[in-house]
Amino acid sequence: MEVLHPRCAALDVHKDTVVAGVRIADGGPAKTEVRTFDTTTPGLLALSAWLAEQGVTHVAMEATGIYWRPVWHVLSDGEVTLILANAAHVKNVPGRKTDVADAVWLADLLAHGLIRPSFVPEAATQEMRALLRTRKQLVREQASHVQRLQKTLEDANIKLTSVLTNIMGKSGRAIIEALVDKQADPEALLALVQKGVKAPAEKIKAALTGRVTDRHRFLLRLHLQQIDALDAAIAAIDAEVDRGLDPFRQAVELLRSIPGVSDLTAQVIVSEIGTDMSRFPTAGHLVSWAGLCPRNDESAGKRRSSRLRHGAPGTASPCLPPADRFAMAQDDAGAVRLGRHTQEGQLPASPVPAAATPARTQEGHLRRRSLPPHRRLPHVARRHPLYDLGPDHLRRTSPETHAKRLAQQITKLGFTCTIEPASTGTEVSI
Repeated sequence: MEVLHPRCAALDVHKDTVVAGVRIADGGPAKTEVRTFDTTTPGLLALSAWLAEQGVTHVAMEATGIYWRPVWHVLSDGEVTLILANAAHVKNVPGRKTDVADAVWLADLLAHGLIRPSFVPEAATQEMRALLRTRKQLVREQASHVQRLQKTLEDANIKLTSVLTNIMGKSGRAIIEALVDKQADPEALLALVQKGVKAPAEKIKAALTGRVTDRHRFLLRLHLQQIDALDAAIAAIDAEVDRGLDPFRQAVELLRSIPGVSDLTAQVIVSEIGTDMSRFPTAGHLVSWAGLCPRNDESAGKRRSSRLRHGAPGTASPCLPPADRFAMAQDDAGAVRLGRHTQEGQLPASPVPAAATPARTQEGHLRRRSLPPHRRLPHVARRHPLYDLGPDHLRRTSPETHAKRLAQQITKLGFTCTIEPASTGTEVSI
C-alpha cells in the first residue's frame, strides 16, 4: 500500500501520560520508535521538541474525552499537521490492546492515509463553543432547581402548578417569597396574583391553602437563591459571548434570517459548526456529522436499522426547536412544501426524520425538498440573508403544474375535470 506520510507519528493519550510512536520510512523499511511523556506542560513541550527533532510532518491522536485538548493546543504551536481521529474508526485487532500497540497501529494507519480527520474548529470558535455549552448546562441546572422547588410546594400541598403556567413568573415568584416570609393566609397570597391569570379566584385560593413548615420554607429559600445565582451566571456568560461575537456577528445575522432561528440558536449553531462551510461538501455531510440522519446498516440487501446515531453532542439539540416551529409555519415556502409532501406520504410528519433529506438552496431552485432551518445553510456560505419565497411560490412559478395537481385531486374524488386556459382557449383534459 502506498505510503503518503513517510515521517509521521501517533499519540495514545491518557490522563497522566501520552505514548508517542514515530514511524519513519525514508526509502527503506519503516522504523518505529516509541516514547512515553507526561501530560504536564513541560512534558508536552518535550514531546513537541522530540517530534520536531525526528522531522515528523503529521501527527494523529484519538479523541479521548477532554485529555486530547491540552496535547492539541501545545502541538498546534509547532509546524506539524494535526489529525484528530474518531476512536470508533481506528480500532485495533482484538487481543492486541496495549498503549504501545495502539500508538504503532495508529501511526501505520496515518502513514497510509487511512485516518479520516475529525472536525476541530479554530480557537475562537472553540472558545465560543465552551461558553455556550456551559450556558446550556447552567440552564439545565436551573430547570432542576425549579423542579425541586415545585416538589417542595407539592409536599406542602401548595398546588401552585395547577393554577399557574409558570411558577417562576411574576405571580408565582411573589407567592413563593411570601411563603418563605411565613405568610400563610390564602387571601393575602391571592392578592399577589396578577390580573392576567385565567384560573378562577376560588380555585387559586384553594390551591394556596396548604401546610407549610419551617423545613419547606428553608428549602424554598435555598432553591430561590440557587435560581438567582444561576440567573446571574447565565447573564455573565451572555455578556462574555457578546464581547467575543465580533468575528461571527455577520454569520449570526444571516442565520437569524431563517424562520424559527433566534439569536441564541444562531450563536449556538455558529459555535458548533463555525463559519467555514467548505469543510462540509454538501448539506447532507453536515446533517450526517450532526447525527440527524439515519445511519447505514445494511446486510444482504436489507436495512437492519435506521435509527439515528450519536453525532456532535451540541449540534442537534439547538436545531430541533426551530425545526418544530418551521414545520408548523404557514407563511414559509419550505414549510408549505414539507406539509404537502407529508400529506402525500412522501415525508414523515415529524421534522426530525425529515431532516435526513437534502435542503433547498437560497436561490429558490426547489430541486430538493425544503426542510427545517438547521438544514438551510447555503446562504451562510454565500454571505447574504435568506430570502423567503413565500407560501404561494409554487403557484406563481408553475401555475400549470399546480392546476394539474388540483385536477388530479378532483379526479380522485370521482369527478371529471377539464382545464381550459383563459388566454388561448385550449382545453386540457385530465
